[in-house]
Amino acid sequence: MSLVMRTLPPPSAQIAVAAPWHSDDWARSGQDHQHLSLSDEPVERSGQVSARFEELDWRPTPLGELVLRRRRDPVTDADVYEVKLDDDFLMSSMFTAAEEEMGRLALAESTASNLDVVVGGLGLGYTARTVLEHPRVRSLTVIDALGEVIEWHVRHVVPNGPILTSDPRCRLVHGDFFSMLGSPEGLDPTAPGRQFDAIVVDIDHSPRHLLHPANAWLYEPAGIQRVAELLHPGGVFALWSNDPLDEKFCSVLASVFAEVKAEIVTFDNPLQERDAANTIYLGKAGSEQHHQP
Repeated sequence: MSLVMRTLPPPSAQIAVAAPWHSDDWARSGQDHQHLSLSDEPVERSGQVSARFEELDWRPTPLGELVLRRRRDPVTDADVYEVKLDDDFLMSSMFTAAEEEMGRLALAESTASNLDVVVGGLGLGYTARTVLEHPRVRSLTVIDALGEVIEWHVRHVVPNGPILTSDPRCRLVHGDFFSMLGSPEGLDPTAPGRQFDAIVVDIDHSPRHLLHPANAWLYEPAGIQRVAELLHPGGVFALWSNDPLDEKFCSVLASVFAEVKAEIVTFDNPLQERDAANTIYLGKAGSEQHHQP
């Protein structure tokens, strides 16, 4: 086992359904999928507040009230997309450096010639888009528990929607990543027990700051061992965290993976006029074949 820690400079209630989605699936589906229906007009409870702010969608979900909004940033004069779940800010298109770097770091660790990748957590699609930019990626499965988030991409409500849904290598799967990971079938509903070259996860705020208490098992030895079982020899696990380096979690990773790295990605936060930092954890499986449960 080796542990490497570096700092990188800034780059310029559970849902049991698991169903893959492509862009043409939406056109065929008609009214058969009411739980993923979006009206032709964006949902606006309070209407457009001003030319600089618009609430594009609001939904009650099993995890809380989900809000997608778009605002015009006065400094950059660019649209910023933001997602909230109840009182938590989940993501913003203003801060994507670490999510994108996570995808690059994970794939750089793999030596496979044709990469099959899973991304847990679709969000605004920046990690998935970065993965698809890698020339060795053969397939990408993106899993998200909120069908509404998948719907934003399928309907091209968010900027990365057209990129993800037009790439034949990419499948968007509506399912609970944690439940799927723990099931005998694994992370591909079309191929039970399938192994991957990289599993990249950006769902919880950190291994200690969870969106749901049921997610905690992933960050324990049994959860990390299950991840390793679904990786090919030499496969890579990558995890995004909003918190500083967690040495206890590094130890959990090191108990399972042959190599462990923790990368600190810094980036400018113009809202607070200072640099911010996220942590990217990387675990690489050894050369021995993992046995399926």
